[in-house]
Parts: sequence; structure tokens; C-alpha cells
Amino acid sequence: QVQLQESGGDSVQAGGSLRLTCAASGKIYRSTCMGWFRQAPGEEREVVATIHTGNGQIYYADSVQGRFTISQTNAKNTLYLQMNSLKPEDTSMYYCVSSRPGITYCRVDPSEYNYWGQGTQVTSPH
Repeated sequence: QVQLQESGGDSVQAGGSLRLTCAASGKIYRSTCMGWFRQAPGEEREVVATIHTGNGQIYYADSVQGRFTISQTNAKNTLYLQMNSLKPEDTSMYYCVSSRPGITYCRVDPSEYNYWGQGTQVTSPH
């Protein structure tokens, strides 16, 4: 089992920055997919960014490309999401996710991720 705990959510004016942190505990897999999803009220969950903990391959949603950066510690037990130039449309609950071991390609379907944190709220008002 993997436990994920997010932190760092806050209310920041548009144009500002935040860094989200995800602390992973339990059985840490050396080669799996981790990432961030978000969900706004009345909307479906959508991928923000993913990273393969084994080969380092990174994916960003088009909506955050160039503004957000996903990274991990060498120990693979902490995941970050640096968010710059925040926009009102980034307002959402952000979830840290992890998949099962042995995954070679990180997908954007939330059903592919077995472990989810409780979420941290990011608000960027107009």
C-alpha cells in the first residue's frame, strides 16, 4: 500500500506562484507513475502532470505546459508541483496520485492510478 499526503494549497492572486508537495509513505515503488490530477466543482478529474519514477519521462497537460513543473526527490518519496503564472482557471482541488509498479508508460486516465491523496485546494481568484 502507498499513502499519499498533499500540502501547499492556498489562495493566490492570478499571476502568483505556489508549490505543492506530496509525501509518499508505505511501499514506495522504484518504477511507477506518479503525478497530479485536479478537479473543479462540477467538472471531471483531469491530469495536470505525470512523471515516471524510473525513466523520468514527464507529461504536462497543454493547459499548464510552460507554467507548471513536476519533480521528485531522488528517494522517490516526495513529489512536487511548482505552479507559476497561476490563472483563475487553475482553481481546483489538486490530487497526488501513484500507479501500480511495473508501469512503463504514464497515462492520463485517472482510472490508471491506484493510489490517491486527500487533495489540497488551490484558488486563484480574478
